[in-house]
Amino acid sequence: MDGLESHNDETLSGTLTPTSDTEARAQETLQTYLDALPYKAESTEEMHQHLEFIVGRIAICVKTKDWRALSSWDGMLQCWLLMKYPMAKPIRAKLVRLYYELVLIPGIDTRLMRGWADMMQRLLALKEGSKRKLQSSDLKLPWRPLWRVLQKELWPKKHNAESTRNAVNILLFVAEQGHRYYPSEEIPDMLECFLSRFNKDTVLTIIPVITSFLPPRSPHSYLPVIFKLWEATNSSIVDDRFLEMIGSLAEEYVSGVAGAEGCVEWKDVGIFTQEQWTFLVGKCLGSFNVPVANMRGSSNTGALADTGANRASLRIKKNMNRLLSLARIIVYSMSVDGPIRKDDLSQGEAFVAGSKAVHSLDMLITSTESFFHPSNHGAWSLTLTSFIKHVSAEFLKRWKEEEQKSCKTPVTQRLTPAIKRSVVVMLRTPSLLAVFSKDPFATAFSQQCLRSLAILEPNIVMPHIIERAIGGLEVVNETHRTTAVLGLLSAVSLPLVSEQMWFGGQKHLLGLLDLALPGIDMNDPGKTIMTAMFIMATMAHVKLGQVTPATHSLPDDVAAMDEDVPPEETGDLLPDTPTLSRDEERALVRDATSEFEGWVTGFFRQIFKLFENLPEEGGRSNKTGGKQEEAALSTIKTALDVVCLHLSDQIFDSVLRLTYEYARSNARANSVRAFGQLVGGLSRVQPQKTIDLFLPFCAARIEEELAHGASSVRTTSSHAANPSDTVLHWNLAILRAALGYGGPALLKHKAIILSLLSSLVLHTKSERGFSGAGRLLVRILHTIAGTYTQESRWVDDETWNDPNFNAEHCRYWGKYYEAKDVPVTWHIPSDEEISFVIEILNAIGGPALDTLESLLPSVNVWDNVARNDFCRYLHAVRSLWNGLPSILLETEKIISNPCIDNETELPELLARPLKVNAGFILSDPKDPRYQTILAHRTRFGEFLHASAVALRQSATEDHIDAVIQVCRGIDMYLLEYATSRSSYGTISKTYQTARDGNRLWTKQKESPRIVFVKRAQHYHHGRQYMHSLYRSRSKLDDHLLDDLVEMSLSRYTRVRKYGQSLFFNVCSYYVRSTRYCLPMLLDALAPGSDPDRMKGALHTLGNKAIASYALSDRQYSTRFIEAILECSHQDKNSIQELVKGLISECVSSLTEEASATDSARVQTPSLDEAVDALSSEFSPNLLDQILWDKATSVAPRRLAQKEAVYGATVECIIRIATMPTTHWKYAQYALRILSTLLRRDLPPNPQVAKLFMTNVCSPETTTRTCAQRAIIQILKHVKMRTFSRGSLDTLWLEEYRNPLARTIQIHEPSQFLASLHEPVTLDSEDNIYVDKITSGFALWGKTVKGYVSPKDQDSSIIWETESLPALDAIRETLVSDGWLERLAVLWSQESNRTQGNIDPRSDNFTFIKKIAKLLGDVNLDRVLSLVEELIADSDRYKQRAGAELLHGYSRGSKHWPRQAHGALLEWIMHRVPTIFSQIRPDTRNLWETWFSLQVVDRDPRRTVALTNWIQSIPLEFNGDSAFAMSKSLSLFGIFAECAGPRYEPFVNEKLDLLFDNANTSYAEIREQIAVNIDTLIHIQWRPGYRSVTSLMEACRQQSDPFQIRRARHLDRVETFVKYFPQWREERLPAPRVSQSQYDKTGLTLLQWIWNTSHGAHAPSLFPYVLPLIPEILRMSELSDNPELIKYSVSVLFILSAVTPPHEMIEPVANTIMEVIKTSTSWKVRHNALPALIVFFYRNLPNFSQRAIQNITEILVVCLSDENVEVRTIASKVFSGVVRCSQRSQIPSLRKRFLSVEAKTTIPPRSDPNYASSLRTLHSAILGLCALVECFPYVVEKWMPPLMEVLARHSTDPPPISATIRSTASEFKKTHQDTWQHDVGTFDEDQLQALQTMLIGTSYYA
Repeated sequence: MDGLESHNDETLSGTLTPTSDTEARAQETLQTYLDALPYKAESTEEMHQHLEFIVGRIAICVKTKDWRALSSWDGMLQCWLLMKYPMAKPIRAKLVRLYYELVLIPGIDTRLMRGWADMMQRLLALKEGSKRKLQSSDLKLPWRPLWRVLQKELWPKKHNAESTRNAVNILLFVAEQGHRYYPSEEIPDMLECFLSRFNKDTVLTIIPVITSFLPPRSPHSYLPVIFKLWEATNSSIVDDRFLEMIGSLAEEYVSGVAGAEGCVEWKDVGIFTQEQWTFLVGKCLGSFNVPVANMRGSSNTGALADTGANRASLRIKKNMNRLLSLARIIVYSMSVDGPIRKDDLSQGEAFVAGSKAVHSLDMLITSTESFFHPSNHGAWSLTLTSFIKHVSAEFLKRWKEEEQKSCKTPVTQRLTPAIKRSVVVMLRTPSLLAVFSKDPFATAFSQQCLRSLAILEPNIVMPHIIERAIGGLEVVNETHRTTAVLGLLSAVSLPLVSEQMWFGGQKHLLGLLDLALPGIDMNDPGKTIMTAMFIMATMAHVKLGQVTPATHSLPDDVAAMDEDVPPEETGDLLPDTPTLSRDEERALVRDATSEFEGWVTGFFRQIFKLFENLPEEGGRSNKTGGKQEEAALSTIKTALDVVCLHLSDQIFDSVLRLTYEYARSNARANSVRAFGQLVGGLSRVQPQKTIDLFLPFCAARIEEELAHGASSVRTTSSHAANPSDTVLHWNLAILRAALGYGGPALLKHKAIILSLLSSLVLHTKSERGFSGAGRLLVRILHTIAGTYTQESRWVDDETWNDPNFNAEHCRYWGKYYEAKDVPVTWHIPSDEEISFVIEILNAIGGPALDTLESLLPSVNVWDNVARNDFCRYLHAVRSLWNGLPSILLETEKIISNPCIDNETELPELLARPLKVNAGFILSDPKDPRYQTILAHRTRFGEFLHASAVALRQSATEDHIDAVIQVCRGIDMYLLEYATSRSSYGTISKTYQTARDGNRLWTKQKESPRIVFVKRAQHYHHGRQYMHSLYRSRSKLDDHLLDDLVEMSLSRYTRVRKYGQSLFFNVCSYYVRSTRYCLPMLLDALAPGSDPDRMKGALHTLGNKAIASYALSDRQYSTRFIEAILECSHQDKNSIQELVKGLISECVSSLTEEASATDSARVQTPSLDEAVDALSSEFSPNLLDQILWDKATSVAPRRLAQKEAVYGATVECIIRIATMPTTHWKYAQYALRILSTLLRRDLPPNPQVAKLFMTNVCSPETTTRTCAQRAIIQILKHVKMRTFSRGSLDTLWLEEYRNPLARTIQIHEPSQFLASLHEPVTLDSEDNIYVDKITSGFALWGKTVKGYVSPKDQDSSIIWETESLPALDAIRETLVSDGWLERLAVLWSQESNRTQGNIDPRSDNFTFIKKIAKLLGDVNLDRVLSLVEELIADSDRYKQRAGAELLHGYSRGSKHWPRQAHGALLEWIMHRVPTIFSQIRPDTRNLWETWFSLQVVDRDPRRTVALTNWIQSIPLEFNGDSAFAMSKSLSLFGIFAECAGPRYEPFVNEKLDLLFDNANTSYAEIREQIAVNIDTLIHIQWRPGYRSVTSLMEACRQQSDPFQIRRARHLDRVETFVKYFPQWREERLPAPRVSQSQYDKTGLTLLQWIWNTSHGAHAPSLFPYVLPLIPEILRMSELSDNPELIKYSVSVLFILSAVTPPHEMIEPVANTIMEVIKTSTSWKVRHNALPALIVFFYRNLPNFSQRAIQNITEILVVCLSDENVEVRTIASKVFSGVVRCSQRSQIPSLRKRFLSVEAKTTIPPRSDPNYASSLRTLHSAILGLCALVECFPYVVEKWMPPLMEVLARHSTDPPPISATIRSTASEFKKTHQDTWQHDVGTFDEDQLQALQTMLIGTSYYA
């Protein structure tokens, strides 16, 4: 059901009678909802009776397996939940269990599964910000049944994986919802099940399973396994999954051992060890993807590794927010867990605020600080700003949670003020920088971050925001800064106006408002929007009026507010900011309030100016300008509403007079709607004053205009405004707005209103005129007859008008309330107002209907006047009822046609509206007023039907506008009742926006008053919404539905489209309306139908909801399909395209499960137990016995009917497909539909099998493919049915078992692997073929499946008897003359012969494989002779056809009798050498794939001859033909990869061979060697633990449980390293340098490293790479071999894109540093420095202080390098290292550089020491400049004096002077945003020095 979404603010869980604190709170929360309603709502007991009724119907549907009826009662349960009444925990828990069991039913339609999974989520209410409704002690769920169902979806049988099937994601979603309720004792069993299936091919399958299933309780038992597994895997998806899991655990166990469930002891950092924490911080840093050393793009290869996963793994999808998870991990791990770092940093290891997590955050922010600056914009800006937004939001949430009395976190683990201050300070600068980003999303994220920071520490944040705001608003030539500042001020509006949040902010309000006012400018809609948002955000919390002197002493609540005001902290005040006392601050605010009137006047004058400059209306919708202008006007309208709402009486009167004068003296066509909205804002506040002022004037002007011919030009369709009607529309707009509020205020003007309405209805003849009059009618009736809230200010009216409040209202600004403290005032129509409604109906509606009825008989002779009269009067009557949606409560209808099959359906099981009190005005049918209004409404409905019939009979094009008006009338009559889905959705969105926009944190209970007013309105409309759903149909409703269908079939496109959209909407409200209308729609498809009617019917039936219903409806599904397949009689292209689309919709809807869902054959004992358990929570009368008896009696008939319909449908399709007159396209459609109807739970139909088999030889490719796939499906079903032995569970879950299958117990893995190399004794049961080894990588399972060989010549498999006729039909076609030859010819064809490589087609070889598997060696001789001919042909497409046939038979013969199987293999082996020798470059892919398919997932002992032949192929590396050698190597690699662990005994030998020949001269061979080295090393990587216990223990105790640090072949790499220096010396001269031993071997190794680093096992590469790093660096300088340089440089940087084992990080860095120290080549040093900084940055959290100091020292040495390029890059690297990690060393470093600078003087150029002195001085200058650049956005106290030092050298010889100018330029760029603040840190001499650095010394100085 659309729209039925729960918008819970608080938790509503409990029992009927509150017996605990939790239940009492739930009842109190409910009471706040009920108290806000203007009428009495149901008691909890009454709603429990409703729930019992709904659950009773659900129980009956479940027990009788009526799934379609159940889905409607699921919707009813959603309706009940929407009412927010408490539900007893046992009931909720058992409902969850029920829906959990429903999802697990085998063979159920995935659409039903999705609905049940959604219901499970709603019942658990696991939403952000809501309290959990069920604890783990309240509910226990079994995980094994879900795992059993899920396995089929995770690993579907080959050629059975539907790309669009989404069941795997639904089931994983269910696991995520229920994992909290899985027993924690079964965690080891879970790990055993999951990890035993874990290998390189299932990484992306198993990891989502692990994160979805593992319960959050007892995480200490599995976290070590998670981290070790994570460390060994290189995958972006795995990172996302694990980070989300770890983030939720960190939040869950923030309380440590004090938590409620599954307590976890805190460790080094939060719940993590130091090693785990360092790993997590490293993942965080790698997720930012910032460019380092010009390395742009992704900072890890995980995403590329994921692209190589199989398709089944990539079907698992989930939206995850990695940055939110990282923020949670950091924030919820914060506590004081170490020594506090002091400013002087004299002590040892210490942490920011004494928290390791805060220290890590500081390191992350510091290391990325420069990337927040707008000038350093890129893709990373969004990532970084999103991260700080989430960190600040999560920190604020935790801070507020720990302020609650219910917080269970121990005081020692809570956040401290020091932590809070540190976090705010570290996030403040980057967020203030990024707020001016070029990316609007980055700007928005920064604003949200600053909002959270301002709430946490306003004294630290707000002064800086105010300073930038004033600067940004004063700048007129930088629009982006102005809009950014306005958005920022909107975000921090609450701290700005509330003295409880920031004492001292209020005095800035008026000044900022004045500066913002020029932003209202239609020439810049974006700035106008942001200005309006700022005004709206601030004015929503403020009273716009001067503080008046108090007449009495301050009330207690005002005096008490001083206690809530935070102490007068100076915070982080800017320079020259005076410190004021509390009284002085308040005095300034009181004085400022006197300026409100002037500002308001200026604001309205600016609005008038904007209105005058609006563009003229235009376009199809007559809108004002484009989307931007419309958005600006909408925002301005909201801002006006807020401002008007909060005007004091004095200012309101002034504004009202100003507006009235403007209205009197102006009438502008371009601002009619906008000005009306302005008046509406005034009327909403004080309707009486507004109406009294505007109504007489506007009414008189309207009458005058009408008298002078306004709106006298008759039109019936929308058009541009007539200039002469401007005054009329201007005053109509004003009246619509003025009369939109305050029902009682209209009563005193009844006479004027009635007279005016009569004149308007009578005299407005243009469409724009009478539609405007209609909107006025709607507004008036809604005002007097609607139920709506009245007070929307931030305080109630009583407080608003209190003199004491007005004396100190500035103290109340920004006040928040709890729900119980907010009384809501409603407008409820009085008797007098109801009487006025009846008067309007009698005065306007009655006469209008009289006129309409008089026009109807002459419809055939209507002229323009009559048509116009019909349209405008009908519009008037329709408008009347549009304004009265809730005037009457519908009574029970007399249903003339329930559309129920009495044999198989029960009317009692049809859903009905949830009857709750909803504030309908008249609900008693005995009330005369009820009858009067009902008579008017009924008369209108009957007229609509009569007019629809009359206009349909006239059928002229001139009447289209009239038909549209009738259609709109039907729309109103059928749907304008209570609250519609769209209206409720709009109200829900408005409420959610207000609630979320005013929430400071997610679980906040306090909100501004307007939020609770909107909540009450939302809840009221939710109750009304219940009445609009599941409505029954009266006879008149059916007539109107008939009319709608006819309109949907109209020959006129405009009518047809409107009618169809309305029909779709109506069908979603009225019960069985679709079934009622289907016959008419299907009749329109019959031969001889008008093409336009056919088109309308196809469009209507093509709607997803309609088509889905028609296909599932037992009465009409056959007719529906038949009607579609007989549409070939109409040959219009447009119709045939519609048929094509409808067929595609049918094919996607008709899944196998959808066809079998209603068969209800599967036994469901667990589901029955869940129903019984749920029933026990209710009264014994839960199940209506009479209804139960009826339901059980019709259930068998329903099943029989479904099967009969299915059989009839199949026969019908066969008939159409085989008719000689059927067009080939429709025969194809028939086959497509028929293929979707194939079911495994029924024996295959031999006619169907024969039909498909015949079409396998169709010349149409699509038809042939469809037929082949259908035959595959049929044969698969035969196999499944045979092996399932009658068990439907086994059949649907695909747990069937081949009779030849055997289960092998694995006691000792090594013995098992050894047994795989022993020859198979055919007659022994102990010798079994093991085709797939699915476990043993991380963990060995207990068993492995194998197969024995048939013992005799006859097949040991006897197919089920019921399927034999279908098999006979297939066999008959297969052996028929010429069939096989025709198939071979078709397969050998190719329409596009220009393509390169070709591959075997899986559809083809799977088709042959299935035939061979089930029919045996039938026709084998013909097949082999045909294959012989095809593979011998030079045409590659014929070779492909032969390869497909040959592969199909070779794989399908696996379980043939031995003699037949052996003969086939012998035949193949005789030809394999020839095939291999004849492979050409254009057929290489084809035959390599063929060989791969022969050995993959197949025990090599089955094909001993082929295995031996492949292994006997000599591997050459330096032969004459590179292609021949490449073929052999490729085939060797294919076999090794397919053999997997079986090939492990040969790996060492083959690796030695590959390494020995790494110096081959052929580039192609080197690539093959690199790939094969990776394959072979990966084969050996199998930790293979025997038990889950040993695995878990190893992960807890060992540093390398997954053996990623174990390099088995390190000795070979070290040998290369040993000989590389010698080979380097022996390199050949330039022309032949690429043939050098050094270059060839180096390229081979580099390609191997490159390939491995992009795989999932990349972390295991580092032990091999470490010894190679020095040589790789040396390779990077060899400019004579570009390829070697490219690979060496790429490999150096790619090492930083993989997360290495933490023990390897410092050795890698040390190796690079050693090269820098010892290398004599400046190019090597130049290349090594960027590699070092990138590796250092990516792995920064893992470096110890000693290692960082070593890096710093080597960089300082490089500053003195002989080469200036090395010195320059060393300076950049040095600056980054110091900024990220060595700030504590700045004083000593500065002193060191200054000492060198002071000692060094540059002698004359002729001096021999000139170069060395220049280099020495340059090194000191570079060091000093690097220190300056360490702080790009702040000015440290030591910087200004340093500028004087640098300025002295600004005229020194290059490169010194160039370095200084570059530093000064960078300093100016990074400090320009804060220069107004920073300039104060410089004295005059220092500023002059900075200027000198920038431009040098003047010649004349």
